[in-house]
Amino acid sequence: MSSARRVVVTQRFFDEKTIAYLQSQGCEVIIAELPAGKGDGDVPVETLLRWLDGAAGWIVGHARVTRELLTALPQLRVVSRRGVGYERVDVAAIRDLGRVATIAAGGNDATVADQAIGMMLALGRRFREGQANVAQGSLAIPLGTDLYRKTVGVVGVGRIGASVLKRLRAFDAEILIHAPRRDEALMQSGDLQYVDMPTLLALSDYVTLHAPLTAETRFMIRDQTIRLMKPSAFLINTARGGLVEDRHLLEALKSQRLAGAGLDVFMSESDPSYADVTRELAALPNVIAQPHSGASTREGLDRTNWVAAQCVVAVLDGAQPPAQCVVADGRR
Repeated sequence: MSSARRVVVTQRFFDEKTIAYLQSQGCEVIIAELPAGKGDGDVPVETLLRWLDGAAGWIVGHARVTRELLTALPQLRVVSRRGVGYERVDVAAIRDLGRVATIAAGGNDATVADQAIGMMLALGRRFREGQANVAQGSLAIPLGTDLYRKTVGVVGVGRIGASVLKRLRAFDAEILIHAPRRDEALMQSGDLQYVDMPTLLALSDYVTLHAPLTAETRFMIRDQTIRLMKPSAFLINTARGGLVEDRHLLEALKSQRLAGAGLDVFMSESDPSYADVTRELAALPNVIAQPHSGASTREGLDRTNWVAAQCVVAVLDGAQPPAQCVVADGRR
């Protein structure tokens, strides 16, 4: 089979249906064998280059897609993220070198939104502390708090943020939104209001982050902004490590300036010097910590696999992937 249709997948849990689809489109599918407990973001560049030698398509997770890597892979035509963040992709290099980069838009919205709501419920009802009591032979009840009719601040209302809004309405929540632009269609649905960030932080019982990581949003939650929040408030971050200064969050939780946090992403994912901070956060009884697994359900991964594969096939066919999936197209 020609390497012009070779597709390398550097992700786990790539389903048979999607593999069969790629093969039906004339693609040779190679699933990389990732080290135990490691993702493609942990794999040395030399190994990535060996895996991707001769590949035309790459379905990638969290590996850094750099100019140097792309230059060393002249046959690579499309980099398709099984996910929606692309801060680790050198978008300028994609354009300059005539490649295409895509994301799996729409594949994991519901899955991540479910996780955000689940974290709110687990924190408010103190599930972790209650289970610890039972495990120690005690039936002492940790007194929790409702999500019902609470004020919830949603920072960012893209696809995932909008999915969170739908779920919050079932709890009769008062919804505050902070986003760069007002979505008038969203406003017409009622039961929510746009506010500035200080107002959102000051009034919310739960704050959930769904913003991209940019120079403007980096450390949007840090000591100064945490001090605006209620001591009874909970912070949820299922978006990106780097939106929160984890050292400041740890100090706020230890000093009881916040009631708790639900965290699926951490600074330590991109900065190893934060590894001890992550471990300390995860050890706190009022923290729900997950290993960047917000999109990782069977159904969610099947959907993102499918979208990522369709984007690859479109590019290899010389066609256009869905517009909402295109991050950069250097063919134009």
